Amino acid sequence: IAQIHEANLGTRIFYCDHGVFDTHANQVGAHGTLWSEVSQAVQSFFDDLREHDAADNVVMLVFTEFGRRVHDNGTGCDHGRGGVAFAIGDTVKGGQYGTYPSLKQSDLFEGDLLPNYDFRGFYSTFAENWLGLDAVPIVGGNFEKMDFV
Repeated sequence: IAQIHEANLGTRIFYCDHGVFDTHANQVGAHGTLWSEVSQAVQSFFDDLREHDAADNVVMLVFTEFGRRVHDNGTGCDHGRGGVAFAIGDTVKGGQYGTYPSLKQSDLFEGDLLPNYDFRGFYSTFAENWLGLDAVPIVGGNFEKMDFV
């Protein structure tokens, strides 16, 4: 992706995925390896962009399409509601956006984290503030945006 971006072919969005995070057992070991690989790849990608003076116009979004349940089912944990998303780049205003969800049993919804922010707002922020697009037809409405770009 760095090579294609640096070739300046006009492509504005690239998409890739990595590994199989949909594990239901040995999650600590498997996810530790997967996140280490992702971390190294992100670092290498931005190192390459910086080496070619091309990092200032790139924002990377890393997200999951499903969350995980809080409690172990005996061999791991099942799909749940809460998820995570990261915005990475030299122009990203770093920090935690949103509120860390409560893990207290009384605050869970059917055993799941109770999401406190709509992912469509994260997407809207990126689409409107970074790409200059109208996010409403993309996400199907107006959602609270964050100030990370």
